[in-house]
Amino acid sequence: MSSAPRVVAFDLDDTLAPSKSPIDPRIGELLISLAERVEVAIISGGQIAQFRAQVVERLPHAPAETLAHIHLLPTCGTQYYRFDGTLPSGSDGLVMLYAQDLTDDEKQRALAAVEEEAKRLGLWETQTWGDILEDRGSQITFSALGQAAPVDAKKAWDPTGERKSRLRDAVAARVPDLEVRSGGSTSVDITRKGIDKAYGMRRLSEETGVALPHILFYGDRLDPDGNDYPVLAMGEVECVSVEGWEDTAAKLERLIPTLPPRG
Repeated sequence: MSSAPRVVAFDLDDTLAPSKSPIDPRIGELLISLAERVEVAIISGGQIAQFRAQVVERLPHAPAETLAHIHLLPTCGTQYYRFDGTLPSGSDGLVMLYAQDLTDDEKQRALAAVEEEAKRLGLWETQTWGDILEDRGSQITFSALGQAAPVDAKKAWDPTGERKSRLRDAVAARVPDLEVRSGGSTSVDITRKGIDKAYGMRRLSEETGVALPHILFYGDRLDPDGNDYPVLAMGEVECVSVEGWEDTAAKLERLIPTLPPRG
């Protein structure tokens, strides 16, 4: 990138925080510092409830005009939220700009396909923590160990990604009209065709008015089988590979001093 980025975007799990865990206060401070300088975006396969628990409720106090520069894109950008400082006291300030929900038929076929294929492949676990299948409105998500599984258990379940890849391929063959992709460490996500993090980046560009070459993206899974790879494959967004939130924090601590405060 020849000039300073105008938008800095992030994956959430294992980029800003351990999977399904709250952000560290250090990350919270860095996100606010960034929002004082550029637009900040977070995109993930998770639903807005996860964004609230992992990020929104953990941000340090900041004025409404700073929070207004933070963009949240749950379910890979099929939903879009912004902070609105005019909302009544007691609200977290989030308003939804759009949501592209699946139809009932699409949801039913996706749920049936992922459950049946997981059982056929021996990937339907009996020891789980929370829901295995979730209807997130604009996305169906399969989490092999449940949404609330401990981070260590998730890491041990599929360290190479081979299990998720097998399930993804099997489900994709069942619902060819839908998009099926590897999600987090134990998850497979299903949305409408053509919707992935690249789609989210394009919508982010449209909403902010910032061209893709001026967006900088941080992700932990930029490998070809990773859920951040579609952003890299666009060839228009500069991407930074990270290995956990501490690595992200260290890189942001080097980036932020190079960005001028917003005038």
